[in-house]
Amino acid sequence: MENCIFFTIFVIPISSLIFCGLLGVVYTLWWKPKSSEKNFRSQGIKGTSYSLFQGEKEEMLRASLESWSKPMSLNHKIVPYVLPFIHQTVQKYGKFSLGWNGTRPRLTAAEPELIRLVLGDKSGHIIKPPLNPLVDLLQKGVSTLEGESWAKRRKLITPAFHLHKLKGMATAFSSSCIDLINRWKKLGCSGSCEIDVAPEFNTLAGDVIARTAFGSSYEEGKRIFELQKQQIALVLEAHHAMYFPGLRFLPTKSNKKRHNLDKEIKAALWGIIRKKEQAMLMNKQSSNDDDLLGMLLKCTEQTENDLKIEDVIEECKLFYFAGQETTANLLTWTMIILCMHPNWQEKAREEVLNTCGKKMPDIEDLNRLKIVSMILHEVLRLYPPVTALFRYTCRRINIGGFSVPPSVEITLPLLLLHHDPMYWGSDADEFNPDRFADGVAKASMDQLAFYTFGWGPRICLGQNFAMIEAKMALAMILQNFTFEISASYTHSPITVITLQPKHGAPIILHQTQ
Repeated sequence: MENCIFFTIFVIPISSLIFCGLLGVVYTLWWKPKSSEKNFRSQGIKGTSYSLFQGEKEEMLRASLESWSKPMSLNHKIVPYVLPFIHQTVQKYGKFSLGWNGTRPRLTAAEPELIRLVLGDKSGHIIKPPLNPLVDLLQKGVSTLEGESWAKRRKLITPAFHLHKLKGMATAFSSSCIDLINRWKKLGCSGSCEIDVAPEFNTLAGDVIARTAFGSSYEEGKRIFELQKQQIALVLEAHHAMYFPGLRFLPTKSNKKRHNLDKEIKAALWGIIRKKEQAMLMNKQSSNDDDLLGMLLKCTEQTENDLKIEDVIEECKLFYFAGQETTANLLTWTMIILCMHPNWQEKAREEVLNTCGKKMPDIEDLNRLKIVSMILHEVLRLYPPVTALFRYTCRRINIGGFSVPPSVEITLPLLLLHHDPMYWGSDADEFNPDRFADGVAKASMDQLAFYTFGWGPRICLGQNFAMIEAKMALAMILQNFTFEISASYTHSPITVITLQPKHGAPIILHQTQ
């Protein structure tokens, strides 16, 4: 009798729990993904079939590493090289296709109208994908926030990028560019010399950020840039590896290094913040207390903003990273491409000299540089800093007539769109700045197909900042140098968060009279 009672009380409930657990596993690993697949196929969406033990994340990484293991020809047909897996998927299944990230469906949308709908969503039902907590260590600034938190933070930061503020930064832009030109001349370019311009432009962009956002100099922030680069490498490692709950708390070698780097970066930023606070308190920087850092520190004093010093640090981390990478890569690719197309280099130089001669360009001069603007936009089309954007549905939503359930990833391959002959013509893979002669809106056929800086409510705040900086730097380089590609240059564009030359950008500079 006692045995029967024991069996009834303990054994049956345990077996029920095991059964329920198995049902949950079957639901998660099989029934739910297959049900989602059936739903998408019923809507006419083609793609790969769900497989229990074969994820596409590993295939994507393997395809990229295989492609990047060898250089490509010196041309701009970079889509199959940079994004081989996505390119093959779109070729096989179409511009709106189904794939998988583990058990999670992934939709690839390579049509401009679908990209516009996704990026322009204001319902709050399409958000950025949930991040691995180890990836979060890079930065938790405005770009990672959602909902009301994002709206409040964005509103606080936006004034720092208003046009009148950017005009006030012209002196800082030009000072950083002067330092670059003088450094190149001291390196031996009074005649001719070879320089890898990629790290040079990283230094330039870092100096601009330090001066305009924090009222300091590149040397003061140099350690932060170096630490951020180390953190990026570890973030990429975490992104590609499998993550399970609690992994970030394990004392692994990589985890210890990540957390130590984060502490060191925060400590360095604390030092800059304290210095800024003291200067603001003593009114020694009264003309400079409305830069990004000064504005954020003022916001921490107002309780309605709910902004803490810890939040300011995260915004500083974001700006140090995003502000440097975007402009540095744009200038690097521009130099490489103008070496490949010397006729456009000469057209740009002639425009710069006719507009401002050898004097320092001011904002009005930069606004008159139409050819330089056309060149920069064409470089951004062919070599966008971010080759793809990623989104995630948190509720069921209609996208272009398709019903998309929650928990679906959406990949927006900007690089594919920017090279698509349907929107850019038969010369889509060729460098032709003339297509931007009438502005960005009229550059592509039929409809806007240029999304380098995103679109909609989350469009990049720093786009005007980046373009003014790039125009200033390129104009001053053209005033002082002609340049050609080095024989040691290897054409190998790869994505390491941003699109960059794998083997650097060695350029031969010739100083002009």
